[in-house]
Amino acid sequence: MNSQSLKSARPFGFRDKIGYLLGDFGNDFTFILSSSFLLKFYTDVMHVDAGIVGLVMMLARFVDAFTDVTMGRICDRSRVTKAGKFRPWILRMAGPVAIASFLIYQSSFADTPLAFRVGWLVVTYILWGSIFYTAINIPYGSMASAISPEPGDRQSLSTFRSLGSTLAGVVIGAGVPLLAYDVTTVSGEQIAEMNGQRFTIIAGIFSVLAILSYLACYYLTSERVVSEPSPHKENYSALRLITSSIKNRAIISIIGASVIMLLSQFTLQQMANYVYPDFYGNTAAQSASTFAMLFGMLVAAAGAKPLAERFGKAEVSAVSSVVAGVVCALLFFIRPENVWVYVGFNLFAWLGLGVFSMVSWALITDVIDYSEIKNGYREDGSIYALYSFARKIGQAAAAGLTGLFLSVIGYQKIEGVALSPDVKNGIYNISTIVPAIGFIVLAAILWFWYPLNKRTVDKNVEILRKKREDNT
Repeated sequence: MNSQSLKSARPFGFRDKIGYLLGDFGNDFTFILSSSFLLKFYTDVMHVDAGIVGLVMMLARFVDAFTDVTMGRICDRSRVTKAGKFRPWILRMAGPVAIASFLIYQSSFADTPLAFRVGWLVVTYILWGSIFYTAINIPYGSMASAISPEPGDRQSLSTFRSLGSTLAGVVIGAGVPLLAYDVTTVSGEQIAEMNGQRFTIIAGIFSVLAILSYLACYYLTSERVVSEPSPHKENYSALRLITSSIKNRAIISIIGASVIMLLSQFTLQQMANYVYPDFYGNTAAQSASTFAMLFGMLVAAAGAKPLAERFGKAEVSAVSSVVAGVVCALLFFIRPENVWVYVGFNLFAWLGLGVFSMVSWALITDVIDYSEIKNGYREDGSIYALYSFARKIGQAAAAGLTGLFLSVIGYQKIEGVALSPDVKNGIYNISTIVPAIGFIVLAAILWFWYPLNKRTVDKNVEILRKKREDNT
């Protein structure tokens, strides 16, 4: 694939960073809403067993195996327009993805037959996640390498993208617990129950905010690196692309790391909807914990770039993942009775997770560079599609395992009835030990398996810089 600079574009700057931030801000108004609250909404409002909801979310990922890779190939084969190769998709898909997300959370169907409720979940969830979200997220992620060819600029984009995700997470994580729950007292014990109608309205508001964020992303960013369509005309299937990627250690290891990271992160996020209202009976603390997450992420954002430049992105990610794993393990053994102690420990867990989050999108651009050197041509869209698919697998695995574990411990929400002590303890165990194991495994993958350490990345950057200078 031929790559060259688009000299007529304005210089890379703060406007691009803000625009790219707003892109993931829009993404996560639907993605974080799904990963954090869909399971809770369907178990407590729609009265669908947690195991069924988790299974639906996992099965949808098999659809993504084809739609993600197909969208990646579409991006790679697209011709460059005046708006670029990737940006037009953001404009096209902003409305469809937001509307599909809103349709998932229709509490008015709570009294319909179970088969209809499950069918509605299957259709709307696949329509949102496997089709429309894929059609906007793959071009958005691929666009980072087209905005600038410079590693420092890409690291900035990765940081701002993570900040966009964090800000959306704060809005959702702090706002939903305060607005969507009704708190009552039964036999002297506080019980928090989700209000379905209110949650549907909240989902609609978030969909509108997603559209506005996508539009801002489109108008604030510019593509500067022109990558013409690949000269290879053969029909790449999802199976063939995945098979060839297995031979690429950088791709397969970053996919493994992403699956484990998302499994750990979304288990933390999903179980917060059970730990705070059901174990501690305190949704205000759940809202406050979101600001603890924000603080941890902001500290990570400030330190991620200088740490990555000095020690390497993979190296600092591995160490920070160990920190997050140790904190979760300590929570499992200490089991604080005071909810605010639990919130405080989670601050350090999010700090450890935050460093990896801030550099994760720059890691995939390193993988794309490595593959270009290895294969002789560049496939931003296809490689990013595999990465996106891996992230969805992690999200689905978190939902599936969380749903399975909740079913095993006997979780069933009955209006006006408190949960048994055994179920409450089971909720706490899931929320701590699963992420603890996941973060330690993530650190091991990044340290021992992922091949792109700092020295290798710096060498690859110089090889590609020389290649592009020779082509100009």
